[in-house]
Amino acid sequence: MSPVPPAYKGHRYPVEVISHCVWLYFRFPLSYREVEELMLQRGVIVSHETIRRWCAKFGQAYANGLRRRRTRPGDKWHLDEVFIKINGARKYLWRAVDQDGNVLDILVQNRRDKAAARRFFRRLMKKTRAVPRVIVTDKLRSYGAAHREVMHSVEHRSHKGLNNRAENSHQPTRQRERAMKGFRSVGAAQRFLSAFSGISPHFRPHRHLMTASQHRAEMTIRFATWDQITGAASRPTTA
Repeated sequence: MSPVPPAYKGHRYPVEVISHCVWLYFRFPLSYREVEELMLQRGVIVSHETIRRWCAKFGQAYANGLRRRRTRPGDKWHLDEVFIKINGARKYLWRAVDQDGNVLDILVQNRRDKAAARRFFRRLMKKTRAVPRVIVTDKLRSYGAAHREVMHSVEHRSHKGLNNRAENSHQPTRQRERAMKGFRSVGAAQRFLSAFSGISPHFRPHRHLMTASQHRAEMTIRFATWDQITGAASRPTTA
C-alpha cells in the first residue's frame, strides 16, 4: 500500500511549488532567502518565511515517506559521533548508517558517555525494528559499555580505520552547518537534521560507481518516488 501524501488543504500554492521549495532547501546548501530568489527567477513569488514554514511542516513528513520506501536496513551498522556547536556550546551528533551508507538514525545529545550511547542504541533499535549482526564503532569506551548492556549478543568491532563509512556520512551535515552558520538550539538542530538525513541522501546515489546514463536513469526513478510521496504525482495534468 502506497503511503498517503501530506494534506495541503488551506495552502494557496500548489503541491508542486511547495515540494520543490522543500527539495531545494534540503538538497542544496541554500538559505530560505536564496530559495525565495530561485523561485522568483522562475516567476513564483513566495516569501522566505513561507518557505520556512513549509520546510518545518512538510520536511519531516517527506523524509518519513522516503524512509518507508527503503528496503530493510543491512545487518552491519556503523556508528559514530561528532561534535557540533549550538549557540557556542559543544553538543554531540550521533549517527548510524548501514553497510550501504543508508542513514538509520541521528540524535543530538549533550554528552558522549555511556548513558548517551545506551540511549542511542535503544532508540536505534526501536526506530529500525531490527537488531544488527555486527556494529562497527571507533574506540570510544562508551560504545563498549552500552553494547554490553543493550545488545550484548551482537558482535562489536571497535577500530578507528573500520568506521570510515559513518565518518564520511557526516560530511553533508558539516557542509550545511557551515552554510547555516551553526544551529540555534538543540531542538532546531534535531528537527532539521532528522528531515535532512531522510531527504538529502535520497538524491545522492553513489555517483562515482555509475556511468552518466546510469546516473540519469537512477535520478529519474528517485524524482518519481519524490513526486509520489509528496503527492505531486497524483495531481491531474492539464493539456
